[in-house]
Amino acid sequence: MEDKRIVDLYWERSETAIAESQKKYGKYCYTIAYNILCDRGDSDECVNDTWLGAWNAMPPAKPQHLASFLGRITRNLSLNRLERSLAQKRGGGRSVLVVEELEDCLPAREGDVTDEIVLRAAINGFLRSLPRVTMIVFLQRYWFFRPIKEIAEEQNLSESNVKVLLHRTRKLFKQYLEEKGIVI
Repeated sequence: MEDKRIVDLYWERSETAIAESQKKYGKYCYTIAYNILCDRGDSDECVNDTWLGAWNAMPPAKPQHLASFLGRITRNLSLNRLERSLAQKRGGGRSVLVVEELEDCLPAREGDVTDEIVLRAAINGFLRSLPRVTMIVFLQRYWFFRPIKEIAEEQNLSESNVKVLLHRTRKLFKQYLEEKGIVI
């Protein structure tokens, strides 16, 4: 079923929207959740919560890119679950490592809506400035939390090349944000 029709089903408050979302984007959302949480049960719960989040968001939202919309909901739910989990057990894992890699490049979370809008615009500008492969590698690692090994295989690069590419891109990212006046 086409995305536009699925969105229309949400607007019509038809439960078929959830079934169609699961059928078309269930694996995609599960992959996002699992890359962050590394736990099947928690990932399944986040995917199920994604459908509820979509149900509650539409209407008024009418996303033009349903995959991105659902992926963002899944990612945010997964990151929130990870944060709660880490607060409880103070453990770590792949997800923590990915977040730690970016710590030196990102401003503190505290800020108003204007700060968030400026940061979002800066991040989008930075991504558009990157060569295609670099942008894909950067997004795969820091948006989708993909392991370096998987990124390397998918992009036909060595793991070492991916690590170096990510390191250099993080340095460029930090420099780009500082040039835009965003305090790190």
